[in-house]
Amino acid sequence: MSEPCFIVRRLGNPDADAFRLIRLESLQQNPNDFGSTFEKESNEPSASFVERFDRSTVFGCFVRERLMGIVGFFPLEGPKRSHIGVLWGMYVRPEARGTGLAAALVESLIEAGRERVEQIQLTVVASNARARRFYQRMNFSEYGLEKKALKYNGAYFDEVLMVRFLN
Repeated sequence: MSEPCFIVRRLGNPDADAFRLIRLESLQQNPNDFGSTFEKESNEPSASFVERFDRSTVFGCFVRERLMGIVGFFPLEGPKRSHIGVLWGMYVRPEARGTGLAAALVESLIEAGRERVEQIQLTVVASNARARRFYQRMNFSEYGLEKKALKYNGAYFDEVLMVRFLN
């Protein structure tokens, strides 16, 4: 089987509807893996998804014009923390997993991040072994564990803190 042809690019206002759909899908399909919830974001107006493009750099990966994966990035603010960027909202549709699409998204984010920060941090739910292995393959290192970082439907979830130094 040949690898799918995909295109990674920064998302903008014209992509807001497709971004909203895949973001809501990610929250619905993997409710324990994100800091937000489907219930919260599905009730937000469409404009709130457009506003994210102003606050963050969001990359999307397209296969035959269908948005198959997303990842976001923003630098922290302030004179002592502006060297740190945060990776958020990583999601790849199940049918595109294992194709290299996720790695292409993260590499695009890292390249964009190099222009603005010295390190990229992320959190991943400790029980999500697949995601942890993926980020390790992308040269992120685990540096801590936040116990009970998330609480959803009465259950607690620990988060692993990870970092990739860019210099």
